Amino acid sequence: MKKTVLLGALALGALLLAACVQKAPEGAVRGVEDLPGRRIGVQLGTTGDLAVTAYEAKGSSVERFSKSVDAIQALKVGAVDCVVIDEMPARAFAAKNPDLHILETPFVTEDYAISLSPTRQDLLQSLNQALADLIADGTRDAIVAHYLGEASRRPPRYQSPPSVDRSRGRLTVATAAEFEPYEYVDKGEVVGIDIDLMRALCDRLGFELVVEDMAFDSILAAVQSGKADVGIAGMTVTEERQKRVAFTRPYASARQVIVVRAPKGQSATAGR
Repeated sequence: MKKTVLLGALALGALLLAACVQKAPEGAVRGVEDLPGRRIGVQLGTTGDLAVTAYEAKGSSVERFSKSVDAIQALKVGAVDCVVIDEMPARAFAAKNPDLHILETPFVTEDYAISLSPTRQDLLQSLNQALADLIADGTRDAIVAHYLGEASRRPPRYQSPPSVDRSRGRLTVATAAEFEPYEYVDKGEVVGIDIDLMRALCDRLGFELVVEDMAFDSILAAVQSGKADVGIAGMTVTEERQKRVAFTRPYASARQVIVVRAPKGQSATAGR
């Protein structure tokens, strides 16, 4: 679900989000103030899940789904009144579903970071330094632009340089590949902003990247147990999670937004 934010990506995000906004019909969820008493869909274990829990005391029913796509499907068929979800996946869903639209006011703002065991302090320091380098030299910006930029101007996908040193062995990365554009499956391959960022980090640090796809709420346990070296999945840094794992410096900021059904006879537009 998680301050280093690329200004260009933020500006682009604002423009794309605005394209999804339109006037909601009377009686529909039009903003945060309309959530009490509503049926809210959310992905289990995300920061959206944590944030909407407070509304259960206000008469709302919260329907929790293991995958965000299931929450969106429930919205489409009217089983929930709205879905609280991260902005980027929301845009991807809206682009493919003209019967959905995204409310203008964000639900909550959050930072994304890479999780790892608190015992891996050497790795934490290495990742933080490599992240700083990738941000400073524009590599992170180019990775984001490949997935979010205007189609005609997108840079090519990140590729590892030739003859990269892999002497430090394998780095196993736990992710949940149903969170487009951060991580998702395309033609049998796990791709996305987070995956390319981890590949660039591995190239800098001398690791071979190994990606393990799993349920989102299994990632922290995998990191704690040593099944995975790190976890990355658009994961927000929260106090509760910091009790279990360590986090790198943030590599992006994001917003939780509210997705609703578009008014009848109208369709929402969205792009990436």
